[in-house]
Amino acid sequence: MTQAIIQEARTADLCLIGGGLVGLAVGLGLQRNGLKVTILDEGDVALRASRGNFGLVWVQGKGDTLPEYAQVTRLSSRLWPALAARLLEATGVDIELQQNGGLYLSLTEQEVAERETMLTRMQQAAGGDYPFRRLDLKQLREFIPEAGPEVAGATWCPEDGHLNPLKLLRAMTEAFLKAGGRIANSGRASAITPLNPGFRIATPEGDWHCDKVVLSAGLGNRELAPQVGLSAPVSPNRGQVLIAERVRPFLHYPTGHVRQTGEGTVQIGDSKEDVGFDSGTTTEVMARIANRATRMFPLLRDVRMVRAWGALRVMTADGYPIYQASETHPGAYLVTCHSGVTLGALHEAPIADWIARDQTQLPLEVFNAQRFEL
Repeated sequence: MTQAIIQEARTADLCLIGGGLVGLAVGLGLQRNGLKVTILDEGDVALRASRGNFGLVWVQGKGDTLPEYAQVTRLSSRLWPALAARLLEATGVDIELQQNGGLYLSLTEQEVAERETMLTRMQQAAGGDYPFRRLDLKQLREFIPEAGPEVAGATWCPEDGHLNPLKLLRAMTEAFLKAGGRIANSGRASAITPLNPGFRIATPEGDWHCDKVVLSAGLGNRELAPQVGLSAPVSPNRGQVLIAERVRPFLHYPTGHVRQTGEGTVQIGDSKEDVGFDSGTTTEVMARIANRATRMFPLLRDVRMVRAWGALRVMTADGYPIYQASETHPGAYLVTCHSGVTLGALHEAPIADWIARDQTQLPLEVFNAQRFEL
């Protein structure tokens, strides 16, 4: 094969660095805009947040200190049914999206009261357009009869939901490839060189050339962003997850700590640990999340745990995403967040449209990384 052919094989209108849920969603949207897209992925050695997430499409409480984040989260929730339908049509994969509402259970009256205060404040910031209810235990049992006697109450949001994240990853990958996209498992992208025009991206398997580049590499964005005049001050936050054996359907609504999958297994989690790049599991944390789950749902006391894992969230200091275009190197964009499932439909539609067209009506100015320099 001649050098010219090799060079041709490693060019694209746009390269996305990072092939997790964030990169795939943006890639699908860019394809919809007519771009030739290549995803450069590190491969199975990557610290994938996509393989450890909880599968929630969650609105409740997100953006409690930033109304614009609440706005884009709710927008993504509304866009999810259309995206799920397109994925099903393109691939035949049902991602098991359900948006019948979600519940956040609390074990103390104080916690219920604090959540009601927070959600009321968000409702006021939204001009009254923010549906939720506070439930006592009796009201909660109208949704989930198996809720335990130690539960003090819950908050309910009709806009919450969940899906199967593994089927989502499969569906997005298949849809991207069927639409002519390329996924190069070429190892970690080590350097981005701005050209005039375009960019050269160095990988262990050779260089790629593209007109535009999108950084969707999660924790890897921290090193890559400064090379194109951007900043990605992200850090890892570990979450540990327990999976219980299949049981009879009892949890028809997702909760903030426990959800039941379509196949009947029960997913338990929501731990938060600042432990650096350690994605392992610990008996102490597993015992704590299992104890909380069994207090919420006593039937789980007799259920066997069959799997456990840890994964690293991609967190900024304030917990909100960074969406930013480079001013010094036009054509470079940063897309990073810790809510890759919830915001997936946002990434596939208005975020991808912004990158493809260089214009948007989204309030992206508040998601600029320069906020961390103030």
